[in-house]
Amino acid sequence: MYKERILSLATDGRGSGKSETPLFREPAESKKRQEDALDKSSPSTSKGGNGREKERPSGPSTSTARRAGTGNSDTRTAFEKTKYPDDGEDSDTDSEESDVSGSDGEDTSWIAWFCGLRGNEFFCEVDDEYIQDDFNLSGLSGQVPYYDYALDLILDVESPNDDMLTEEQNEMVESAAEMLYGLIHVRYILTSKGMNAMLEKCKNVDFGRCPRVYCSGQPCLPIGQSDIPRTSTVKIYCPKCEDIYYPRSKYQGSILSQGPSWYYIDGAYFGTTFPHLFLMTYPYIKPPKPTQSYIPRIFGFKLHRSAR
Repeated sequence: MYKERILSLATDGRGSGKSETPLFREPAESKKRQEDALDKSSPSTSKGGNGREKERPSGPSTSTARRAGTGNSDTRTAFEKTKYPDDGEDSDTDSEESDVSGSDGEDTSWIAWFCGLRGNEFFCEVDDEYIQDDFNLSGLSGQVPYYDYALDLILDVESPNDDMLTEEQNEMVESAAEMLYGLIHVRYILTSKGMNAMLEKCKNVDFGRCPRVYCSGQPCLPIGQSDIPRTSTVKIYCPKCEDIYYPRSKYQGSILSQGPSWYYIDGAYFGTTFPHLFLMTYPYIKPPKPTQSYIPRIFGFKLHRSAR
């Protein structure tokens, strides 16, 4: 029944002359029309127009280009041209900055690292030549454990036996290196070069100021109450009132037994001699003695000496 209706519709269409297009096209004819439509929409690269295989571009198809990015292709191309060179420069800059930071970390010596630690502002950097002279280190090998390892660590000398040490032994070597450097430092600051280095630090007020009111913020010098290590922490000496005080930094005046070694400074690393020899070497630094002193009063009246 369906075939009769289809045949009748096809016959009516041919008889009326309203449509010359058949209801069902042949598959080959439909395929040919689709290919002709594609040929008209895309530019032809062949002169004859018969070889469609030659007209196909060798590069990626337009559908692939559309999947690669969204939006206008011209805008995307312009954006990529302006963005990627900048990105390349940024990456180069980042790599240069990382290289610079890495080189700075590699070039920093142990002495510079140790003196740059927070709480070690009182130390000056000892010259390598002074440390390499065995005469300047006489008598220290018996006071410092792991002396050879500690000395190599200070001078940044790589020893083949370092890999044989355990983690606990490495910590002991680091502690011994700090102690050895302090004992070398107390000798170095008594030399001309050492005093010049400490003079610059004194001018920069790296050692702090006197807390006494009538000293008017006089710059101080580091001093130790004993020349024996681990006896007392470092103090500051005021050349104006000629008295000693605790440093204001909590890292320099804390108890020796508390915290890691960089949380304190041993007074023996500066000794009892340095500030006095320093003022004799640079007498123009020594200020005049204070003329005022505090007078206790009650209701405005001075206290008698017998009542004090």
